[in-house]
Amino acid sequence: MIKLTVLYGHPTDIQAFEKYYSDTHLPKAAKMKGHTKLELTKLLSSPDGSKPEFYRMAEFWFSSPEAMQTTMESPEGQATAADLANFATGGAKVMVGAIEK
Repeated sequence: MIKLTVLYGHPTDIQAFEKYYSDTHLPKAAKMKGHTKLELTKLLSSPDGSKPEFYRMAEFWFSSPEAMQTTMESPEGQATAADLANFATGGAKVMVGAIEK
């Protein structure tokens, strides 16, 4: 199992980020096919109660590296990835990992 994780930095305008994220970006991401699970997290704090390093996290699970590659190379995957520059004013880090059990 492969997981693609997107970590969003703190936006310069939270309200603008949230509106764009829910009204534009998530509908684009919803058109992507091939993932087995999607989880969206709004980070509240670090373990010590301080501000977390990141603002939001999105995680996509795929059955294999090939399934992830097919999804991300699709027109829908490309549109979703390209859309990050339109609203992620705090930056976005994208990572891929193998899930261990």
